[in-house]
Amino acid sequence: MCPISITWHLLRGAGALALVALAVLLSSEHPWIAPPALIGALLLLRGCPMCWLVGLLERLSARKAAKASEGTSTSA
Repeated sequence: MCPISITWHLLRGAGALALVALAVLLSSEHPWIAPPALIGALLLLRGCPMCWLVGLLERLSARKAAKASEGTSTSA
């Protein structure tokens, strides 16, 4: 796996977290901003937060497996 894909995955998560924080912090003063911010967060996560976390763990394990196979192929 390409390390850039993990970087983009983490950036999407950080953006979603920022949108959720924006929705929570500004909901009392500007209640109209919360729904679009939460929808934007769901779009960045491409679903639920748990799905995003599982996707991140899959990418990390695939990266680890790729590095392990690289190490065995170069030493053989």
